[in-house]
Amino acid sequence: MKNILLNISTIFFLLIFNSCNLNNQTSLDKSDYENAAKQLSENLRKHLSSIVTYQEWDNEDFLLYKVKEKKGTKTYKVNLLNSEISLSELEKTTNQYVSRNNSEFISPNGNLAAYINNYNLWIRNIKTNTKTQLTFDGQKDYGYATNNAGWIKTDGPVLKWSPESDKIATFKQDARGVGEMYLTTTNVGHPKLQAWKYALPGDDKIFEIERLIIDLKSNNKIIRLKMKNDFQRSTTTDHIAGRGGELLDTQWSKDGSKLAFISSSRDHKVAHLQIADAKTGSISSVHKEVVETYYESGLRSENWKVLFDSNEFIWYSEKDNWGHLYLYDLKTKKLKNKITKGDWLVRSLRHIDNDTRELFFTAGGKEEGNPYHVHLYKVNFDGSNLTSLTPEFGTHTINPSPDWNYFVTTYSTTINPPVSILKSRNGDKIAELSSGDISDLIKNGWQKPIEFSVKARDEKTDLFGIMYVPSYYNEGDKYPVLNYIYPGPQSGSVGNYSFNVAKRDYQALAELGFVVVSVDAMGTPGRSKSFHDAYYGNMGDNGLPDNITAIKQLSKEYKAMDISRVGIWGHSGGGFASTAALLRYPDFYDVAVSSSGNHDQRNYEADWGEKWHGLLTPLELEVKDGKTEYDLSKSNYDIQANQLLVENLKGKLLIAHGMLDDNVPPSNTMIVVDALIKANKDFDLLLFPNKRHGYGDMANYMKRRKWDYFVKHLKGLEPPKNFTFDK
Repeated sequence: MKNILLNISTIFFLLIFNSCNLNNQTSLDKSDYENAAKQLSENLRKHLSSIVTYQEWDNEDFLLYKVKEKKGTKTYKVNLLNSEISLSELEKTTNQYVSRNNSEFISPNGNLAAYINNYNLWIRNIKTNTKTQLTFDGQKDYGYATNNAGWIKTDGPVLKWSPESDKIATFKQDARGVGEMYLTTTNVGHPKLQAWKYALPGDDKIFEIERLIIDLKSNNKIIRLKMKNDFQRSTTTDHIAGRGGELLDTQWSKDGSKLAFISSSRDHKVAHLQIADAKTGSISSVHKEVVETYYESGLRSENWKVLFDSNEFIWYSEKDNWGHLYLYDLKTKKLKNKITKGDWLVRSLRHIDNDTRELFFTAGGKEEGNPYHVHLYKVNFDGSNLTSLTPEFGTHTINPSPDWNYFVTTYSTTINPPVSILKSRNGDKIAELSSGDISDLIKNGWQKPIEFSVKARDEKTDLFGIMYVPSYYNEGDKYPVLNYIYPGPQSGSVGNYSFNVAKRDYQALAELGFVVVSVDAMGTPGRSKSFHDAYYGNMGDNGLPDNITAIKQLSKEYKAMDISRVGIWGHSGGGFASTAALLRYPDFYDVAVSSSGNHDQRNYEADWGEKWHGLLTPLELEVKDGKTEYDLSKSNYDIQANQLLVENLKGKLLIAHGMLDDNVPPSNTMIVVDALIKANKDFDLLLFPNKRHGYGDMANYMKRRKWDYFVKHLKGLEPPKNFTFDK
């Protein structure tokens, strides 16, 4: 007993000593960083066990799945007819994500591969390798199925195969006259120029598409849709290409005779559902929604659907301030009924059963607690019998069988590990497949994050977020605060409240003696339309007022938070926001590490700024005679530009960018650098030669420099020299 008491006393002393050591010493050494690095995902994930790592459905008959145990991985097979689970002898499983040539798009029947050659669309017979040219007049900047949105581009085509693999819906992209972006390599000798089409807000010419259908059964006949060019826009993202190059916002009828699609206005305020006749190219108007800000058909999911067999269509709208589903008559175009309603939102329309007239969808905010928790529901077409199929507490990911007779739900929270359950289509539990084991995680120092809810800037709206404190947190000490930010508006700083062994390097930074806070601010999705629209037209807001009030409220409960020393960091949109924090709120934020920021949306891709900030227009100026003039040197975009605020800089700023960043071009950072120098401001700059948006093999160097910067300028300590995360 004496030895036990002695050991407990020793541990307590070491914890107190460690706390005092990190708060009172003048420098940190290699061991401090190594101890913090133990909290990184790559060092912790091996300690999480009893989780499903693979699932594969064999029609509606069997489910094959793998479970990672403490000592290896086991494979199981579920007989769906009798619910029996047995260990499987199969060591090899089919790869659900079969590697393929990314420059090809395979047809549904698996026989044909569509690809681009010299600006024209071709198909290749996969069995015989016979190649057939489908279009013949494609040319540079005016080619077929071109996958280029400026900020992202690939060599593969953008198209939609018909269900019978006999037709292709695609387009001819008109990039003639669209401005170009330029980058150069860093090397000995002449640099290589990279140039491509990249539209910016306010450009007279942006990407347009000429919609067309290619009928393979009619001698590869090209049917051009009888309509004006569409702007290259979608209702879910800032590109028209989805995973693998699938043309977004398009839907074939089962027999391939009709093609439904949505045309979006340049500013995303208008969404127009139309149907094309696949033989003639004639167009019929179905439904049009016009909004004041921007229309979205779902949260990263298209939630509209034309039901050709029953002459109906399902439409997603936020017109009552929440994202819901509506059923319309396809012939009369009139509303039949609202399918879902309430102060919550439909996230993703997952399955439609036309025989039973039931919809299966995920939603958030309907259950009590965290509105970002995702649950699966089913409901009848007429809105009756709304049923939660996943009432288990947490956020759920769903893997359905091919015909939706069964599904596996894996649910978790920020502190509860994943549990995977096999269920019937009605939500009845068939079997528990796994229940996460975190005992080894805890033994190896894993710390629970603190999930919180505070009030927003309006003192009414609930905000949610997560916080990380040192394992040796002591209310008698003081810890500087670090604020991670990603302002969206297409996503938030947290968004996903499922279990993670480590979220970024939050806990690792906490172990260096910081309290780390991340909050989903107003202006981000997953809530009401008004919540998401909070700073439409003023992207410089970045949700910063909500981040500040969240930190202040948390500090009243967690007394050790030292809000006289606050740092902030972020990447991409977070790079923009973190620099803005230092410039807009210099009396609150002291240090910022900002990487790859789009610091002025006029230097970023057109679709982004024109959706979230609005079309670029010159400012109206009133003159003495009562007339209105326009100052063409100033615009409605000035309000968001970081380089126009550099005079406010008081704190320490580390700004970074990859010199071959073809997503957010480095000019976004260099215009801020130029303004800072002209304002005679001190700052630190990191440029990564030949690196894209994420820095590749230099990412660890950026992480180390970030740690060093916060340690030095918020804690006043010298970081270890030349620490490396690379092993």
